[in-house]
Amino acid sequence: MGSSTARDERLRRYWDRASASYDRQMDFWDRRLFGDTRSWICGRARGDTLEVAVGTGINLPLYPAGVRLTGIEWSPGMLARARRRAAGLGLGADLREGDAQALDFGDAAFDTVVCTFSLCAIPDHRRAIAEMVRVLRPGGVLLLADHVAGSSWPVRAAQRLLQAVTVPMAGEHYLRRPLDHLSAHGLSVELRDRFNLGIVERLAARKPAGQPR
Repeated sequence: MGSSTARDERLRRYWDRASASYDRQMDFWDRRLFGDTRSWICGRARGDTLEVAVGTGINLPLYPAGVRLTGIEWSPGMLARARRRAAGLGLGADLREGDAQALDFGDAAFDTVVCTFSLCAIPDHRRAIAEMVRVLRPGGVLLLADHVAGSSWPVRAAQRLLQAVTVPMAGEHYLRRPLDHLSAHGLSVELRDRFNLGIVERLAARKPAGQPR
């Protein structure tokens, strides 16, 4: 992992504390806002799959049989819960502590890379996306879902007010949109849904078969 700053450690402690209530909070948002997005994303994973920011492992039961799953998580508190969930499910997933901004894997290591509702809270989300593309094999698929900047200016104005509180408290942003950064890495978006006032976006993007990184 990269060098740690005082802000990093403060945010890590925040997410460690939040791990105890995280599943309840996400269950609420999955039912009210995100819908079937987790199944939509995980059901498209194939082969050697990396989940970035695996959290408490909410997605673990949703992967198809045959997926060889590796997961990284920045918060030890979250990771401990993910490991307990994997053990309870009888899954042999490799779950380890790691930094999305500096993935500890070689180039072109995975057929699929997944990240759900986490790029909003990763300090340098552009660097995290670049790392996901780096570890993706040529022809592989990047699967992303997040809450993003809304479609209309009143929604974005409300989000701007909201993140004035959430960014200092939890590092959570509401005006990001990962889609905007994919073309710079040569990825082609094959599937995309955006709904609930444009606040939720999910997508599948493919790395060109001839692209080494």
